[in-house]
Amino acid sequence: MSTATANQDILVHTEAAVTTITFNRVDKKNSITEAMYAAMADALIAAEADAAVRVVVFQGDMAIFSAGNDIADFLQQSSTQGGQPQDAGERPVWRFLNAIAAFPKPLVAAVCGPAVGIGTTLLLHCDLVYAGDNAAFSLPFVNLGLCPEAASSLLLPQMLGYHRAAEALLLGEPFMAEAALEVGLVNRVVPPAECNLLAQTQAKKLAAKPLSALIETKRLMKTGQSTAVSERMREEGASFARLMAGPAAREAFGAFMQKRRPDFSQC
Repeated sequence: MSTATANQDILVHTEAAVTTITFNRVDKKNSITEAMYAAMADALIAAEADAAVRVVVFQGDMAIFSAGNDIADFLQQSSTQGGQPQDAGERPVWRFLNAIAAFPKPLVAAVCGPAVGIGTTLLLHCDLVYAGDNAAFSLPFVNLGLCPEAASSLLLPQMLGYHRAAEALLLGEPFMAEAALEVGLVNRVVPPAECNLLAQTQAKKLAAKPLSALIETKRLMKTGQSTAVSERMREEGASFARLMAGPAAREAFGAFMQKRRPDFSQC
């Protein structure tokens, strides 16, 4: 069964107990709008509730996973709705983050090309991640005058170690697939043409196993982490909203829209 949502920008396909969520906005580098967040949140909530679904896979195109937030849409939504933590249960982005962080069944991702911002941080909540050898991961929050999200300020140091996480988050420079493999962000690196197929193959292996055992094993591995993740996401959300209204973010986003280098000398 296949469905298209958010004007075809998110494709949701369920077959043989595997739901696949595909970024399908390649002409815009799979940048994510609020409507796309809503579609992904709905797909995760439906997959959790459906006993016939055992695994969820995230995938993009061979050339691009996701460029992160669609900046124009992000600025519009932020100006009209605000980014305060109390919106967490309502705004699509917060619904998605809460859904992926708490998802009890296995999550698999296939990543090719750039994975920017949320394109990388969502992977921290996946159980298996496969990367094309063209994958490039980046977390440019500071470069936008902002702070990390999706509990990445907690999870990334745990996974990479503090100094590597600091390099990724403070400098915001891309790191490639082999580096991601070395630090454990991805399970395997393959040619881009093989990446989505590998993720689907591994998802089918998982789907053939007893769901109750999968869920309990994942729960045990994450015991003690779920509360910390939820609390850190709320803390990040409050900081993100405060910084979003600050001069550094205004300069960063203004420079982006005007296609110039930002000047943070006064920020």
